[in-house]
Amino acid sequence: MPPPLVERRYLNRLSAAPEPTGAVVVIDVLRSFSTAAWAIHRGAWELYPVAAPGDGLLLLQHLPQALLVGAVGGGAPIPGYHYGNSPSAVQGAELQGRTLIHCTAAGVRGLSRYRTAPLLFGAALLNARATAAVILAAGVPRVTLVITGEWTDRDGDEDVACADYLEALLQGGDPSPEPFSERVRQSDFGRRFAAGDQPHLPPADLDLCAEADRFDFALQALPSPLGLRLVAVYAGGGTMGKSRS
Repeated sequence: MPPPLVERRYLNRLSAAPEPTGAVVVIDVLRSFSTAAWAIHRGAWELYPVAAPGDGLLLLQHLPQALLVGAVGGGAPIPGYHYGNSPSAVQGAELQGRTLIHCTAAGVRGLSRYRTAPLLFGAALLNARATAAVILAAGVPRVTLVITGEWTDRDGDEDVACADYLEALLQGGDPSPEPFSERVRQSDFGRRFAAGDQPHLPPADLDLCAEADRFDFALQALPSPLGLRLVAVYAGGGTMGKSRS
């Protein structure tokens, strides 16, 4: 089977292009899908991505045992939420079997934008190789990589680096992940974390986000009666969070 055709889109400069076919991978390394991946690793059952803070509070009425996780543009925690959008913040949380409601200004917004895609994933460098493996196993002819981190005040190279790595893997390559990890650290936003002068952008988060291929699962967004659910899926076909029976 030939490798899929890969195209790219930038969330903050979308044109009236046709809706993508095949798989859509929304990339947010700093920090939406890094936080989500660490939460799953810590035992979270599922995450419900919501586009706005108020949507999370409304969803909490239907999922009263859920934890609210999120940040506004720039990275500050959402007032009234249990945790910020921070991998280091969820490290000490008791997440085993928990449902999370996740709201961020970039990655989660990208999932909402492409919610009707035939296959939809959230990706970070932490699970890039696993994401590529799941997509290749699905045999889709086209993959759209959506860059979310480019803003007027930052280059988004942390997400472009992840896209470059994903594209190489999808095309059958086996590149060393170290250069891509270093690009995350040297991106505009990465350097803000490294500076350590903003409490809501801790250097510990950069360390937890810049590691490549830490996890062996992809994060797939699946439809549900309450909206999209983000769950762990594996190249062999297993899905964590498929049911509670």
